[in-house]
Amino acid sequence: MAKNGIRPNSSTVSSDARPVLYSYCHSSCSWRVRIALGLKKIPYDINAISLRKTEAAHAYTNQYRELNPMQQVPTLQIDGQTLCDSVAIMHYLEETRPEHPILPKDPIKRAKVREIVQIICSGIQPLQNSSVLAHLGKEKSTEWAQHWISRGFRALEQVLSKSSGKYCVADEISMADCCLVPQVFNARRYHVNLDPYPTILRLDKHLGSIETFLDCHPHNQPDYPKNTK
Repeated sequence: MAKNGIRPNSSTVSSDARPVLYSYCHSSCSWRVRIALGLKKIPYDINAISLRKTEAAHAYTNQYRELNPMQQVPTLQIDGQTLCDSVAIMHYLEETRPEHPILPKDPIKRAKVREIVQIICSGIQPLQNSSVLAHLGKEKSTEWAQHWISRGFRALEQVLSKSSGKYCVADEISMADCCLVPQVFNARRYHVNLDPYPTILRLDKHLGSIETFLDCHPHNQPDYPKNTK
């Protein structure tokens, strides 16, 4: 069930309430968490929050700052708590709801998943975040995004060529896969040449055919603009 706007008194939430995800359809960070929630089969509501000030319900209000001091997405209200940051949220979901795991049991594989997650979430995505590109200005933003995504993908391809099987790490779906698909989408958005990254393309094609990943796609979100698919 989709909801728009911020709930009154939303800085606190009952511990037995249905989880609420503050999400923006175009946000790759929100997308990661939507996938993780879907893979773990956790029912939740979406509260659409735009990162554009022109939208009615946007993140740059004092009310939303009380929920998320960085005024970013995602924010997840769950178990009576409010959590920010996609990676922290995914780890919390794994630690509190171990069914349908998104981390392998093997410690080496777990470390490799975390390595891939950090390459994407620390080494690539923040450098091409929309707020960074807006600060750079329109003339420089595309070249900047292409440079940093390509640089990161060179490293990511090298790692995945050794770690991957059916998924990013062997044959167990994980939070690394949750992070990969949104980042490939970003690469295409900024017209990055993906031909040098066959492993990334293979994994993205397979993951993109999985129902959970399809359901969580930006085009299938309640706040995606109508008639623009």
